[in-house]
Amino acid sequence: MIRQEFEVLARNALEGLPGEFKDKLQNVDVVIEEKSKGRLLGLYRGVPLKNRTHYYGMVMPDKIVLYQQNIEQECKDTGIGICEEVKHVIQHEIAHHFGISDKRLKDMGVY
Repeated sequence: MIRQEFEVLARNALEGLPGEFKDKLQNVDVVIEEKSKGRLLGLYRGVPLKNRTHYYGMVMPDKIVLYQQNIEQECKDTGIGICEEVKHVIQHEIAHHFGISDKRLKDMGVY
């Protein structure tokens, strides 16, 4: 898949978020990188909302990274559609933005 098509999938996944989540995304950029070492599909880098204090300000945006080649390979291996996987990865990383850990996501049955 060419990068522009992948960018459209990511944009659509963000636009498809419920308003209650979209409205609370603060100071976050979503970027696409070619691949990561290993099988990492996405990564959240930043300060989760629940950890921000009144001192939080004048900082670079948090970053959600999508690793395009890793996601595409995962979809080939599992048969999951790329559109659905991009949506899932974005939702997962946004959960980290809201301060939800991997353990909590597992406990909630999200993955």
